Amino acid sequence: MKKLLMVVLIAAGLTSCNQEKTAYVDTTRLIQEYTEMQEVEAEFNTRSESVKTQLDSLARGFQQEVQEYQANMGSMTTAQRQEIEEELMRKQQTIQQQQQRMGNQLRQESDVVIDSIVDKVKDYVRDYGQENGYTYIFGSNESANIMYAKEGRDITDEVLEKLNESYRKPE
Repeated sequence: MKKLLMVVLIAAGLTSCNQEKTAYVDTTRLIQEYTEMQEVEAEFNTRSESVKTQLDSLARGFQQEVQEYQANMGSMTTAQRQEIEEELMRKQQTIQQQQQRMGNQLRQESDVVIDSIVDKVKDYVRDYGQENGYTYIFGSNESANIMYAKEGRDITDEVLEKLNESYRKPE
């Protein structure tokens, strides 16, 4: 009986010593509130507005040509109308292709930069976990990967603060 009690006590002692340190971060907040991500989003919003302004200018010029054509079409021959309509259709297609091309280019550039930031955040959380003795740091997001966590296990604010401190934008 004493041996059994001793084995149970040793097992309990070993079990209590082998507790794993776990926590989680709100991945959505971590990414959205990361200073570098906010700066990149602001930069791409500015670039997007610039592209939109350029494209709006092209569209206004095209609309002006269409209105001019409509105002003068009564005094044109059928051949002249057909020639101008074909030219206007070509210009419209060119503008639409340019809109698509510029939008796709901006989206692709944005995706590359955002992917690199997400990778940087993942690497940071991994390093943070290693440095602070965590066995696991889970990610929680709007799809509710973590349905319940004991209070005090959310380290999002702490990680976000350290992550933003580690980000130094070149002046």
